[in-house]
Amino acid sequence: MKPQILYAGLFHETHTFLDQPTRWDDFDVTLGDDILGKESDESPTAGFLEEARRAGWQVRPTIDARAVPSGPVEDDAFERFWTEFAARARPVLAGGVDGIFLVLHGAMATVSLEDPEGEFLARLRALPGAAGVPLFGVLDLHANVTARMCALADGLVTYRKNPHTDAKQAAQRAARLLRRCLTDGRRPRMAWCRLPIVWSPPGTGTDSDPMLSLGLYAEKLQTIDPAVWCCNVAAGFSFADTADTGVTLSLIHDGPAGKARDHLETGARLAWKLRERGLLQYPTADDVLAQVRPSPDGPVLLVEPADNIGGGAPGDGTGILRALLARAVPNALVAINDPVSVAALAAVPVGGTAALAIGGRGWARDAGPVALEATLVSRSDGAFRLEDPHSHLASMSGLHYDMGPCAVVRHRGVTILLTSRKTPPFDLGQFRSQGLEPRAFSFIGVKAAVAHRRAYDPIAAASHYVDTPGPCSSNLARFAFRRLRRPVYPLDPIAEPEFSFA
Repeated sequence: MKPQILYAGLFHETHTFLDQPTRWDDFDVTLGDDILGKESDESPTAGFLEEARRAGWQVRPTIDARAVPSGPVEDDAFERFWTEFAARARPVLAGGVDGIFLVLHGAMATVSLEDPEGEFLARLRALPGAAGVPLFGVLDLHANVTARMCALADGLVTYRKNPHTDAKQAAQRAARLLRRCLTDGRRPRMAWCRLPIVWSPPGTGTDSDPMLSLGLYAEKLQTIDPAVWCCNVAAGFSFADTADTGVTLSLIHDGPAGKARDHLETGARLAWKLRERGLLQYPTADDVLAQVRPSPDGPVLLVEPADNIGGGAPGDGTGILRALLARAVPNALVAINDPVSVAALAAVPVGGTAALAIGGRGWARDAGPVALEATLVSRSDGAFRLEDPHSHLASMSGLHYDMGPCAVVRHRGVTILLTSRKTPPFDLGQFRSQGLEPRAFSFIGVKAAVAHRRAYDPIAAASHYVDTPGPCSSNLARFAFRRLRRPVYPLDPIAEPEFSFA
């Protein structure tokens, strides 16, 4: 009989400082055997399914629920997920399973739960037939990994890359560790270390320090100590106000506990030594535009991490748009999530003009909507196929994305793509599907932190990060943390760091 592997997925990165909640209807939910159809995409689920097929497993799928980063998840949404999962998992567990595999994000938070992934694992382990079953899974690199998660799992593997180009591969690594456990009969466990460090997302790119050196340490450790099955470096998600928000290290191992702790402490001290490399500050968009000129080698990027859609921001910030208009910048391109403006254009013919109030509604500290007269260039249903099947957007949503009804408008030298659903700018198909060639523009505003680079760096002549009002500001002192365990760098003075171990 084939090994029976229970599968479930719960994926959401929660920005707890946003007012608008994330409801159950905001999740893309796939149930039962329909999950098996995801093997054709580039998601972590696809990575698991491919490894399961190679291993000869019988996958018993339950539920896969995922939503784009956004505000606090309603408690009811989590309970709906649990109800759907438990109803499908109970009969499978009653028949006996050999393993459990989960695709999680690791930085989800509900209105009442700071660690819903840990709560999910605890409830799962309490189901009849699940307590003693090997449980492996995959986490995002920006997971706020908790001691509870690690205590309840045999092996959780985090992505290694930011931009997250290895999400599928990380799931494959985790599935191979489950296969190793089942084949060899060796049961690993997890060791965990939390550091008093919180880095904003732009400081966590893995092509530079601090994450580059930490990643190299993790890879080397796996080669020199055979008891270490995997070493994880999780950068954490700084816009989640929870006790365990921040940088963590974890091991999947079957060696002595003391040695595992020594490995974690060595890595933690390296991270502390490099802590300042993850602290970034940026000039204003106006300051940059005062100095930068168009280039014949490609567009100049104005990257706006404060309105990072991939970090949960609403994607309707007006900071870059205002700067472009104020300086009358020619041949510029921006995308703004604004279903109100799209609806206002419904009766306007292509080529016609309309008075619009664009953006500025999703974050209280934004200057508000920009009033302008715009010419309608085109409209569409907003659905497009991703050009890059290996992008982070593909790992989040598969090979297709729906921006909702869209309109392209132009005001003086600025072309604006208006969407009805916020769309992380991780794939150039977002613009090309609307008849806009990004290479043809002199300036492009990008609402992202790091994950856009795979798509945009190859076409850009230059890239400038700019500071704008927005809920994903890299200046973490702007946020009123209440639950975060203190002291923590860079918010507090710390003479000697204390590391937490489990």
